[in-house]
Amino acid sequence: MTSDLAARLPELKGRLKPNAALSDITWFRVGGPAQVLFTPADETDLAYFFSELPSDVPVTVIGLGSNLLVRDGGIPGVVIRLGRGFGQIVVEEGYRVRAGSAVPDVKVARAAADASIAGLTFYRGIPGSVGGALRMNGGAHGRETKDVLLEARAVDRSGDVHVLSNADMKFSYRHCGVSDDFVFTEALFQGEAGDRERIQAEMNAVADYREQAQPVKARTGGSTFKNPPGHSAWELIDAAGCRGLQIGGARVSEKHCNFLINEGGASGTDIEELGETVRARVKENSGVELEWEIRRLGLTANGELPENET
Repeated sequence: MTSDLAARLPELKGRLKPNAALSDITWFRVGGPAQVLFTPADETDLAYFFSELPSDVPVTVIGLGSNLLVRDGGIPGVVIRLGRGFGQIVVEEGYRVRAGSAVPDVKVARAAADASIAGLTFYRGIPGSVGGALRMNGGAHGRETKDVLLEARAVDRSGDVHVLSNADMKFSYRHCGVSDDFVFTEALFQGEAGDRERIQAEMNAVADYREQAQPVKARTGGSTFKNPPGHSAWELIDAAGCRGLQIGGARVSEKHCNFLINEGGASGTDIEELGETVRARVKENSGVELEWEIRRLGLTANGELPENET
């Protein structure tokens, strides 16, 4: 497929890489390869790519790989990963921060703090990128992306560029209602005037909390399940006796049991099976059905796509 795409896209500036290992760039360090991995040079390059890409070629977009589980059979079609061309971050007038979708959330928080802009501190506690925060309405410590986003830019499958307002995003809990065919390229965040020392103290508190309460140094994908209405996922998991539960090389964290950990040698199957086992035990114990927060992508080791995903 790579050679066909290259021939079809003579003006492409970005890189096309066949059979690219995704386990090298996902935080779980598991999963099969991308059939083709495309790293566009910039938004214009991405738009050109989409304008010439056959409509029947499946496309998957990944960010930093933090909140992601790639199955062992890999991902067919084209996987797009935005890199340096989407890594710009600029502080603008009116206490605003503009950031490319490849910018880590923590850098948004730091840029705001350096400019004495309050209201974006919560991004210090999200281990992902701006693109992921837009797609999942990323949040932490009582705030979400919907609370601070002014507008976002995106490219659709036809290669058209869109500027989306906060209302256009159709945000809900850990969800964005924009079509999956849209690839976010940039966000504009609105903060407020603040005291730099106080903002830095808040960021330090967020960092300290993560260090103490979460397995931040482990091979993990962040929070595994969404918090059901009226419940904390970790409390339901703990009550179901799943703290420390292990399947293969995958284990439920004993430090924070809404985190799954690759202890070394785990497969994507191990991690997904462990997550499904946790869901089943929680449902049996409390009657609550947990919903995955981690994105699970690709084919199983047998080359199949699971029929039912929740």
